[in-house]
Amino acid sequence: MPTPSRPECALGRAERVNVIGSLNESQLHAALKLASAPPGSRFEVELGGYVIDALHEDLLIEVQTRNFGAMRTKLAALLPEHRVRLVLPVAATRWLVKHHDDGRLQRRRSPRSGGVEQLFAELVYGPELFAHPNLEIELALIEEEEHRRHVPGKAWRRRGWVVTGRALVSVKERRLLKSPEDLLALLPAGLPSPFTTADVPARGRWPRRLAQQAAYCLAALELAERVGKVGNAYLYELTAVTADPPRTPG
Repeated sequence: MPTPSRPECALGRAERVNVIGSLNESQLHAALKLASAPPGSRFEVELGGYVIDALHEDLLIEVQTRNFGAMRTKLAALLPEHRVRLVLPVAATRWLVKHHDDGRLQRRRSPRSGGVEQLFAELVYGPELFAHPNLEIELALIEEEEHRRHVPGKAWRRRGWVVTGRALVSVKERRLLKSPEDLLALLPAGLPSPFTTADVPARGRWPRRLAQQAAYCLAALELAERVGKVGNAYLYELTAVTADPPRTPG
């Protein structure tokens, strides 16, 4: 991935568009909205041509269960004048539930799981968004169910089992990130300085792809910079302002 130049926050002008409301929202989105809003919040509030998931005093709360980058236009319109908390769920535990035509249900735990570091896989679609001082991100580590139904001729990799929806079982942990510097706490402890994207999986058991996404995000937010190469691998160094060693998430 190329290293971005100094990120200019692309959160200025934006065309206002309508977004889906509660009638079309998924079960997971609806449950997370209720779980994330403080007592006394108002839901589905229209503001500036948009429908806001929840409003608590002067804080707008948006739950994003899909692509982080898809929020770019909406955030561009809201952030200049409003504080926004973006809630991003990560499936720490996922149960796969198969619905058979005869009514039987099969439920098993997926071997795949995620941690707080998965934020980088979402943030890579628009890291400059987090540069705005009015945006904060709440990571929600959740237990969820993924429901599937067999449809012949579809989803050949899953042998015809099509995902029909996701449901929230519980929220296991919440972590609030109020500034880009908070991202450093998501990195594995003991990274050398400088480091390559191969050093991250070696210390944190991350996929190499996720390490590359993390490096891209840190560079875009000026939390790290490229300082050379070792073979074909780029060397990254945390910037002087944020050079404190990252701590392991608790």
